[in-house]
Amino acid sequence: MKEFSYKTRQENLQRLKSEKFDILIIGGGITGAGVARDAALRGLKVALVEASDFASGTSSRSSKLIHGGIRYLENFDFHLVFEALSERAKLFKIAPHLVHPLRFMIPIFENSRVGLFKMGLGMWLYDILALFRTPQMHEKLKRQETLSRMPIVRGSDLIGSCVYSDAYMDDDRLVHETLRSAHEAGAVIANYTRVTASEIFEQKVRSLQVSDVLNAESFGIDCDHVVCTVGPWTDLVGPQIVDNWKSILRPTKGIHLTLPKTRLNLSSAVVMGAQESTRIVFAIPRHEMIIIGTTDTDFRGNPADVKADADDVRYLLKITNEYFPEAKITEADIISSYVGVRPLVQDGSGSEGKTSREHTILDDERGFTFVAGGKYTTYRLMAEQIVDRVIRFFPRDRRQSWTSCRTVSALNRYTTESAFSEAKIKAQTQNEKFLAERYGQEAFSIIQKFGAEKSYWQLEAYQAIHNTMCLNLVDFYTRRVPLMLSHADHGLAFLDEVSQIFQSELNLSESQLKEQQQALHRYIESELAWRQKFIESK
Repeated sequence: MKEFSYKTRQENLQRLKSEKFDILIIGGGITGAGVARDAALRGLKVALVEASDFASGTSSRSSKLIHGGIRYLENFDFHLVFEALSERAKLFKIAPHLVHPLRFMIPIFENSRVGLFKMGLGMWLYDILALFRTPQMHEKLKRQETLSRMPIVRGSDLIGSCVYSDAYMDDDRLVHETLRSAHEAGAVIANYTRVTASEIFEQKVRSLQVSDVLNAESFGIDCDHVVCTVGPWTDLVGPQIVDNWKSILRPTKGIHLTLPKTRLNLSSAVVMGAQESTRIVFAIPRHEMIIIGTTDTDFRGNPADVKADADDVRYLLKITNEYFPEAKITEADIISSYVGVRPLVQDGSGSEGKTSREHTILDDERGFTFVAGGKYTTYRLMAEQIVDRVIRFFPRDRRQSWTSCRTVSALNRYTTESAFSEAKIKAQTQNEKFLAERYGQEAFSIIQKFGAEKSYWQLEAYQAIHNTMCLNLVDFYTRRVPLMLSHADHGLAFLDEVSQIFQSELNLSESQLKEQQQALHRYIESELAWRQKFIESK
């Protein structure tokens, strides 16, 4: 596969200055990545720019689930659930190294809003909407069966439980792999490239003005059409590129906590529905950690400034301890936290919990398409629908050479279902096993190219720099590997060995390296600033 590195970025910046593109995508989250891959595979000439790091917004701050949305059944959003479950089946095939089946348990108590019988009906509907293409059919368990399977769940007032299948995923890595696939198909992609304005001539977009964030150089990118996929930033970017912009979002804030697996021994994910509301909190076991989340409250302001606060943390701890009272989880058990803003579309709903998760595609005849809302699970379908809409803006003779959607193919040749399975069997050493689980057959290429004598985290650093356009330590620790979220020291024990690779591969001076290390420390302190306020409020 072609390298997708800091060197690629420099080459792409030159191409962005000198070439003209069919479509220019603003935003390097999962929606933008999906559109870039879809359009490039069809044969369009595609460019994509991202103001920060790829997946630095909502796309790396999700609950990290691929799911139909069991709670949307209550709102009768059957079409949304059906779409999501259909896409879940496709994602198992195209990204088996990133999307993994997971069982979910819903404990039912005497005071639960939804009883065991009604929940059981919901489980049947969920499997039916999946057309029974599910890793495992649902189960309905009695009280003792529930406690046998999940001994740490609260026994008092417990009636039973329902167990069903969905999936967990690596959200940030799915963005990077999708962008890499788009790059392989010919898309010209650059991160840290911010859009500042548009040039419209005779009621038609001609170019976007952008700024290279790393050196403050400004230039124009010529294009025939612009697709804006900036998620919760839509109402901030919209006025910069079109006149008379009308706000369309009702953003909501969601926080997550991470815990050591030793503090909450879960045999499956647990759905913790707050008894007095429709809000759902998940406890999700992963190979590195437990994730608890999420909240869902209205948010105003710049999404870049969103932070967790003590009340958010207190709420999640309260719900967790209601379901697992013997665990006695406290603030001291929390490894880390992360918070994101959902780009929900304003639909007049009186409750943030009932605001629709459907996506909206808005066209402007001057050559702009804006996308907002939607679920991570349906990103591939959203991208297909967006590109279908966009190509209608082009003359028929231009369209004739473009193919139909081709994104149901595997993200890369290393991670087809068969290649992924073979890689895990073939792996012998510890590094091979770890890397094969994350990269399939590419694991062996990584070791061969960068050196079997390197440590695991150094090999991950090489891979991030050369194949995900990773440019600094903060981006590596937060969006390439789970060090920030899953290690008690946030992976700082590995900082020196990882820094060696960044310095050598990115040609960093001592002062530049020190600044990157200090930036990582500042980031960790900023993300966990709620901790001091939490302690003070006790």
